[in-house]
Amino acid sequence: MNSKIIFWESDALAFVGLPKILQEKYNFDIYAIIDITDKQKKFFQKQELIKFSKIWYLHDHISKTKEKPNMEYLKSIEKKYGVDISLLISNERFFNKWNLYYKFSSNEKLLILEQECKLFEKILDEVQPDFLITGMTTLHHQHLFYEICKARGIKVLMFRQSFFIGKQILSNEFHSIGNIKSNNKFQFNSLEDAQNYFKTRPYRPWLGSKTDYLKAILKFLFLSNTNIKTHYTYYGRTKFSVLKRTIFSTIKKRLRESFINKNLIRDIKNTKPLIYFPLQEEPERGLLIQAPNYTNQIEVITNIAKALPAGYELYVKEHPGSVFREWRSISDYKKIMKLPNVRVIHPSVKSKDMIEKSSLVIVISSTTGLEATFYNKPSIIFADLDYSILPSVHKIESITELPSAIKTSLKKEVNLSDLNHYINLIEANSLELDYDAINLDFMHSFHHGGNLADVEIPINKMKLFLERHNADFDKIAAEFLKKIRE
Repeated sequence: MNSKIIFWESDALAFVGLPKILQEKYNFDIYAIIDITDKQKKFFQKQELIKFSKIWYLHDHISKTKEKPNMEYLKSIEKKYGVDISLLISNERFFNKWNLYYKFSSNEKLLILEQECKLFEKILDEVQPDFLITGMTTLHHQHLFYEICKARGIKVLMFRQSFFIGKQILSNEFHSIGNIKSNNKFQFNSLEDAQNYFKTRPYRPWLGSKTDYLKAILKFLFLSNTNIKTHYTYYGRTKFSVLKRTIFSTIKKRLRESFINKNLIRDIKNTKPLIYFPLQEEPERGLLIQAPNYTNQIEVITNIAKALPAGYELYVKEHPGSVFREWRSISDYKKIMKLPNVRVIHPSVKSKDMIEKSSLVIVISSTTGLEATFYNKPSIIFADLDYSILPSVHKIESITELPSAIKTSLKKEVNLSDLNHYINLIEANSLELDYDAINLDFMHSFHHGGNLADVEIPINKMKLFLERHNADFDKIAAEFLKKIRE
C-alpha cells in the first residue's frame, strides 16, 4: 500500500513542486490542507499538475459565528495533544497588537481555534496519514496541526533552512538537526578557519522594483478582495483602511528613523566589559513560536539588566531588518535607554563587531548565538535551537536562572572539537540547496516582487516556474524519499 502524505500548503506555493514529483516519480497518495487566498484557490481548483486525493481549503471551514466557544472541547484538545490553547492565541500575530485592522474578541479567538481543531481531527480521522510534510510553522493554525500530528504518532517531515547559507534541513522537529549522524567531513584547526565556513546570510531584498510596487497598487485598487469576508486574517482590510495605514506607516517610519539616527550609538567605545543582546524583528516566528514565553523583548532586556554582574554593561542592538517592520516605537527605544547600564546600538553597526567586543552574547532565538561560537564567545539562548547541543551555549529554562547562568557562561570557552562536531552534523544532515533563490523567483514571478499576496496563479506560468526548478525539486524529493524509507 502506498504511503499517505498530507501536505500543509500556504501562499509560499514555491513548495508545490515537491508533491508533484513525489506523486509522479514515487506514486504516493497526496492530500493537502491549503491556507491561501481566494484568488490563489482558483489555481488549485483548475490545475491538473498534481492529482490530490483530497484537498481542504482551511478558510472554507472557519466562519464568523455568534455561538459561544465549547470550552470543554478545547480543554479536551489540550489534554489529548499536550497543546496550550491560550499560548497559541496570545502569540498569534493576527490576534494581537500587530493587527491594526481588526480587533478580535476573546470568544472570536476561541471559536476560530475550536473550528480549526474540529477540522484537523476530522481530516486525520478520515485520512489516517503516514506523514505530514510542512515547511516551518509560522502561524498558530499550522503549528497546532503540526503538534496534533506529532501527538497522534504521525511522522512529521519539516523542511527548513539551517543557520548556514545554502543548507536545508529535513527533520521532524523545528529545533533539531535530524538523524544526528556525523560524517567528519570538516576538521578545522582554528576558529579563524571555521569562521570562513560560517557566513551570515547575504541580504536579498524580497520586495521588487518600483514598477512591481506600482503594479501591485493598481491590482489592489481595481480588483475585488473577497478575503475580507472569508478569511479571518483579512478581516477589516478594506481598501481605504489599507491605504490609510500605508500613509501613516510611511510617516511613522520616517519619524522613528530620525529618532534612531539621532539617539542610537554608532561608535562603540566600551570602557567596561560588555554583554551583547541583539534585538529580533517583530513579529517573527522565532519569537512567537520558538520562544512563546519570551516574546516581550523589553521585558527580557530588563531582566538581563537586573542580572548583570557588577562592572558589566549590556549593549542592545537594533536589527537592521526592522526597517521592513517600520522600526520599533520610539517609546520602546526610550524604555530600553532608561535602564541602568544599558546602551542601545544603531542598526548599522555590524553584529560581528559587537560579538568581538563582547564577553557574552545573549539571544532569544537568533543566529547570533551560534555566530558567537565562531568567535570563541559563549552564549545564552531562550529557545530550543539545534545549536544548543554546543557546551558553550546555555539554554535558559526559567528567567530566574539568568543571574547564575550569566556568571557561569562568562567563564566558558568554545572548544574547537565541539564546533567541528556540530558543523559535521549539519553537513551530514542537510541538503545543499539555495532555497532562497527559489522563493525569490516565485515572489517575482507571481507576487509583484513580494508586494501583493492576494494574486491569481496562472497555470501556464506555474508550469514554467516548475520547469525552471525541476532539478531543485527532484533533489528535494529524493531527500524526502530517504526520510520516508527510513
